[in-house]
Formats: sequence, structure tokens, C-alpha cells
Amino acid sequence: MSTINRQIRLAARPVGEPRPTDWEHVEEPTGQPGDGEFLVQVLCLSIDPAMRGWMNAGRSYIRPVEIGEVMRAGAVGRVIASRHSGFAVGDHVSGTFGVQEYCVSDGRGVTKVDPAAAPLPTYLGTLGMPGLTAYFGLIEVGRPEPGQTVVVSGAAGAVGSVVGQIAKILGCRVIGIAGGEAKCRMVVDEFGFDAAIDYQSEDLRKALREHAPDGVDVYFDNVGGDVLDAVLLRLARGARVVVCGAISQYNSTKPQGPANYLSLLVNRASMTGIVVFDWADRYAEGIAQMAAWRAEGRLKSLEDVVSGSVTEFPETLMRLFRGDNRGKLVLKIAD
Repeated sequence: MSTINRQIRLAARPVGEPRPTDWEHVEEPTGQPGDGEFLVQVLCLSIDPAMRGWMNAGRSYIRPVEIGEVMRAGAVGRVIASRHSGFAVGDHVSGTFGVQEYCVSDGRGVTKVDPAAAPLPTYLGTLGMPGLTAYFGLIEVGRPEPGQTVVVSGAAGAVGSVVGQIAKILGCRVIGIAGGEAKCRMVVDEFGFDAAIDYQSEDLRKALREHAPDGVDVYFDNVGGDVLDAVLLRLARGARVVVCGAISQYNSTKPQGPANYLSLLVNRASMTGIVVFDWADRYAEGIAQMAAWRAEGRLKSLEDVVSGSVTEFPETLMRLFRGDNRGKLVLKIAD
């Protein structure tokens, strides 16, 4: 164990895309656990679009990361010292440990994970918050029925890829929206979607008319902006729009709201925002079901793992906004 803990702290609130000057690289002594605590060596960091929102001041579903605070991040790690009766040295755990190499925890919000059952990065993706977001957002809010048409934006990402696969398991026709030929091919060939639309090279509205001639029953939105507006024009009667994210808007200084929202009125449709924390008391249920589907080969995991150090977090985060990642983006900082 190193006696130095390297961290990335928020130095300034970004305007537009985060810049190198928005981060502070800090080294401090590695903390030691007190009574009822344990020390985690962080092995893998979850890199999520939601991080951009956490950096902003103002009211949201979770408090913002404060200036000078270690950047919030989900992570998996290994317990290397413990004075907690529920966690032993050698346990692998998942929790919000932050962008740092070591974290002292009292166990609140921390879950044990089994690296023999699945690779550790999978517990940050399909068997972690992105998978749970997909599971509860689709099933509880989207409420898809067999034979209905489900459209998913950000279909090659951590949440979207799982949404589409679950919709297929539930007997739906699934159309993914992704950026680039390679991602669209992956969505169909690897994740089993019925079709994929490349928003970068295709006329999105025309493609939606072709692939969803009877309208869209469930739209799971991870993108917002022009993509959301295009899908709103194709809603079926009684459609459900699940608002999970809006990555196209996160770095915009003039966010774009939906222009075609009256389609909700015309089609007696609904648009509902989701935050996975609302189902915290049912996480075990969701993980158990997805683990079972994964064991049966019906649910595939894809992690885009970048190996490096904690200091590479700022650049790795920017891969999300450039669309460079496929599946769940993870920064591996230790073996």
C-alpha cells in the first residue's frame, strides 16, 4: 500500500466542456480506518455522463460536487485494512469512492461483489448503476409490452445497450440510435437489436418512419436535443418517453429543450424523468435478474476499459462527450 493517496478534485465549475484547469491534482497521506471503518484500494473508476451534471452548482437530484472536493465517482476496489465487522481484508466492494486511489469508508452505500462471478468492471456497468438504470427505467416507467416498438438513443452506451437487450428479452421490437457505422453494426450484431439508425449519416426522421411505421411505443432517451425532437414526432398513441439523460446538452451553454412536445398531447403520451436512486430498496432484485439473464447468455456486457492512473481521469471523461467509448467506460487504475 502506498502512503500517498493521489486524488482529482474539482477546481472550478466548467463553462461548456470541462478544461484541464477545472481540475486539481492532489496528493495527501493515505487515510487509516477508525472503529467501524475500512480502507479500500480503488481498482476501477466508473466514468459516467452524469458526472458533468454533478459539476454544476444548483438544485438537482443529488448535491453538486463542491469546489475543492474529490470528484464523485462510482468505483470497485479491494478492502486492504478493516476495523469494520462487516468487511474483511480481501473483500471486493463497490461504492461511491471518488476519483482517488484510496478511500476510507464506514460501509454506507457499499456492496460486496464477487470477481469470480463477473469481471470487476461489469459491476460498474450491467451489474451496476447503468444496468439498474436501464432495468428499472424501462420496466417500471417504460412498461413495454410484447410486440411493441422500443427506441433507444445512446444505444451503444452503458445504459442504452442494456435497455435494448432487456426490451428484446421482453418480446419487443427494438430500434437503436447511435453515432457511426461501427456502433450501429455492434448494436445489431452483438446486442441483438432489430435495427440501428446512424444519426450522423442518416436522415433520422426518415429512418424512424421506415423502422417504426406504426409509431414508437416506448422511447428511452439518453441524448436529448434533436434526437429527442425527431422521436417525439413518431410517438404512438399512449407512448411512454423515459428521460434518462441528455448527453448532447451537458456541455452546451444554451441547452435545447424539446420543440415537439405537443406530440405528447396529440398522442396522449407521457414523458417521465428517472433517477435510479428511487429504486434503491430494489437494487438486489434488479442485479439478481440481470445476473441470471447474463448467465443464460441473454444479456451481454460490454466494458470499454482504459488502463492508466487516476491522473488520466480528466481526459478519459472527455471520451464520453466525443463519443469515443463503446459500452460502459471504465478507468482501471490498479490491478
